[in-house]
Amino acid sequence: MHGEAAPVITVDGPSGVGKGTLARFLARQLGWYLLDSGSLYRLTGLAALERGVALDDQVRLANIARSLDVNFFGDLDDPDVRVCLEGREVTAEIRAERCGEAASRVAVLPPVREALLQRQRDFRRPPGLVADGRDMGTVVFPDADLKLFLSATALERAKRRYNQLRGKGISVNIEKLVENLQQRDERDAQRSVAPLRAATDAITLDTTGLDLATVQERALSYVKQRFGGAGID
Repeated sequence: MHGEAAPVITVDGPSGVGKGTLARFLARQLGWYLLDSGSLYRLTGLAALERGVALDDQVRLANIARSLDVNFFGDLDDPDVRVCLEGREVTAEIRAERCGEAASRVAVLPPVREALLQRQRDFRRPPGLVADGRDMGTVVFPDADLKLFLSATALERAKRRYNQLRGKGISVNIEKLVENLQQRDERDAQRSVAPLRAATDAITLDTTGLDLATVQERALSYVKQRFGGAGID
C-alpha cells in the first residue's frame, strides 16, 4: 500500500482478452471493490450514438463523459454487473459490438480521457480496488500495488467472442471479428494519449490456449505473492 491510499490491483490488456472476468474473480476473492473502466467509455459511446453526437466531436464527447448519469448495480457473482444510464438499464446494449467500436473511437480523444480520469480514481477506497482496462497500470493507477497485463492472439480472442455471441443466439462472422479486433488493437496502441501497453512493472500473462481456471489460478498466485494468502480463498 502506498501511504494511506487503499491498495489497487490493475488488470490491463486488449479487447476480448478476459480482463473483466479475471478482475471480477480477484475482487470477489479479496472482497474488494471493482472498476470496469471500459464500461465508462462504452457508456460515453452509447450516449453519443443516442444523441447523434459525432464520434470525433471532442468538445461534446468530453461534456458527455463528464456528466454521465450512470449507476452500477448487482454483486460480483453476476456475469455482468447491471449498468444503468440515466435511469435506464443498458447492460446488454453497452456489450454490443457497436458500443465497443464507439468506445474504441472516443477513447483515443484526450479530452474524453481527461474527463473520465478522476471518475475512475474515485473508485479507489478501502479495503481495496481491482481495476480493469487498458491504461489502469500506466495512467490511472501508476502506483498500483500489483499490475497484471493479459494478452492473447487476435484469433484466440475472436474465437472467445464468437462463442459468447453464438451462445446468446447472435449470428456473427469470425473473420470479421478478427479484423475488428486487429483494427481496435492498432487504434488503441497508436493513440497519442495513454496508448495500450504493459506498464514497465507489470506481470504479463499470455492467456492463449489457457482455460479460465488456469488463468485465474496463475493470477491468484501473483496476488498471494504480493499480499500474502490471508483472507484469500
